[in-house]
Amino acid sequence: MKNIMENKKNTMGSEVVDGYTCKPVKLDPDKPIMYFKTNIFICDGERCSKANKSKELASDLRELLKEMELNVGESRVKITRTNCFGACRFRQVAVVFENTRSNGYHPNNNIWLKHTHQFDREKWRELFQDLSTNKDLIEKYETIPMEECSE
Repeated sequence: MKNIMENKKNTMGSEVVDGYTCKPVKLDPDKPIMYFKTNIFICDGERCSKANKSKELASDLRELLKEMELNVGESRVKITRTNCFGACRFRQVAVVFENTRSNGYHPNNNIWLKHTHQFDREKWRELFQDLSTNKDLIEKYETIPMEECSE
């Protein structure tokens, strides 16, 4: 009998290492990164991860994106866990990166969202919908102001 994980594939079509959801069995260094419109970097550093209700936030959000069908196609949103951003006082933070070389919405590029540990499933759903329809985030979400360089 075959191991169920043996034939599991990630969204790029690569076979996945047992126990992982996306780590390929065979690394192909020439394979391009999968297309995305928006990449959200979520702080998974020690303080921020403790502030969040979910131990598997990134996985939970990826599942939500699948339900919304925003895990593929022109409006694809990619979730990336990262370590500390050094913005602990705004815990938990997420940074929105728009793929402006393609169809990313420039006004939402480099927006820092604060207190995302307070987001429930519906708030994340709303954010993903707003990103997919190019709604301005600054008007609707708590963001971290960025200081201008004063040389």
